[in-house]
Amino acid sequence: MKTVVFACVHSAGRSQMAAALLNHLADPMRVRGVSAGTEPATRVHPEVVAVMGELGIDLSEARPRKLTDELARDAELLVTMGCGEQCPFVPGLRRLDWTLADPKGQPLETVRTIRDDIAKRVGDLVRENGWTRPA
Repeated sequence: MKTVVFACVHSAGRSQMAAALLNHLADPMRVRGVSAGTEPATRVHPEVVAVMGELGIDLSEARPRKLTDELARDAELLVTMGCGEQCPFVPGLRRLDWTLADPKGQPLETVRTIRDDIAKRVGDLVRENGWTRPA
């Protein structure tokens, strides 16, 4: 099974949404998404939990985790999301950088827009890599 690490600074917003969306859309026998951050927060942002709940994806028990070299090294793909110079570089690891606004403290409408942008990108990633769920 392949692992895609979605990394942002706090592992409490963008990366949580992306990992959950990948795990929701992709074949779980082929790939899994993991959220990690360079400076993990203590909890997922409540506005992120709210807008993901609107899609039937429960992040209320999700916990931010530290992005370690080991975690990145064992991944198939690292998708960085706004961590700038704090984002890790792992030689030989395929990396994408998605420029996305930080949802922390934003109104729900703004967080929905960020979520929908992430959902489109994750959906494209799933299709491009052949990770779709079997019919």
